[in-house]
Amino acid sequence: MSAQPGSTRIFRSIGQLPAGFGPTVVAIGNFDGVHLGHREILSSVVADAKARNALAVAVTFDPHPEQFLRPDHAPQLITPLDERLRLLAETGVDAVMVLRFDAALAGLAPREFVEKILVAALNTKSIHEGENFRFGRGATAGVQELAVFGREFGFEVSAHQAVQVRGLEVSSSAIRALVCAGDMRRARWMLGRPFTVLSTQARGRGVGTRLLVPTVNLAAYNGLLPAIGVYVTRLRVAGHDFDAVTNVGNRPTFEGVGFGVETHILNFEPVELCPTDEDLQVGSPIEKRENTPLELEFLLRLREERKFPSPEALKAQITRDVARAKRYFQLKHRSMRIT
Repeated sequence: MSAQPGSTRIFRSIGQLPAGFGPTVVAIGNFDGVHLGHREILSSVVADAKARNALAVAVTFDPHPEQFLRPDHAPQLITPLDERLRLLAETGVDAVMVLRFDAALAGLAPREFVEKILVAALNTKSIHEGENFRFGRGATAGVQELAVFGREFGFEVSAHQAVQVRGLEVSSSAIRALVCAGDMRRARWMLGRPFTVLSTQARGRGVGTRLLVPTVNLAAYNGLLPAIGVYVTRLRVAGHDFDAVTNVGNRPTFEGVGFGVETHILNFEPVELCPTDEDLQVGSPIEKRENTPLELEFLLRLREERKFPSPEALKAQITRDVARAKRYFQLKHRSMRIT
């Protein structure tokens, strides 16, 4: 019953499950980032499901429980829901169940959660969780209580220790802290891939034009962003990859510009561009260009953002930033050829 690539089914409620769904092997979590720790647990779920001739299922929540319970203190997410679902599908699970996290779900006692979700809806035969997994009203139950329920209702429970990478314990909160500190290298270690922002293009503010460099300004973004500063990045748009340098911040050299994520393209080539536009535009008409999905990978932090005495001084610094970025990509490409 294991999933084939592209065959993962997405269910947005228990009511969408077909009659007789299961038996299943399950992992439950927020899975923000779908990092290496999540992937190890889900790999065990897939293997266990195959051995049992069962369905491998990831159960996740929307919104993130903290966004519902404590919205003023909720973390900014590493991955928006659509990207989370795509990454979960890559793990080979047969299905993803997205549970609406609302007052009704938050109010379920641990036993109610087990009976309603695991037993009645999913016909669970085995469940894999991290050792710090919590569930039920007030997060009062953990893997020990889950194991007790398992003996009662006939499912096995496997508790997994946290994955460590180069001596660092992998977790979504640790990755958020690293990204907020601008540490793209260690964040990449834990994610197993570069930290990436998925967005669309905002209308340019003219900064790129004044500096005579092709730029993309990202639209307002509600998810996690790196610390203010200048980064080596890679921009993917309309099926094309561009090496780039990205400024995250307020661009203080130009008064009144405000906060933004502005990317300067290094290996710029016209790709269905409108030559009259201030900044890089893909496709036509303008409103379609603004909706073009952009993927921005953050690879290395070059420096902090600072105010320069003139646009000319900023341009000179950008030239130095570009030289460092090009050196980074040269070394990266050379390493890839060697390996």
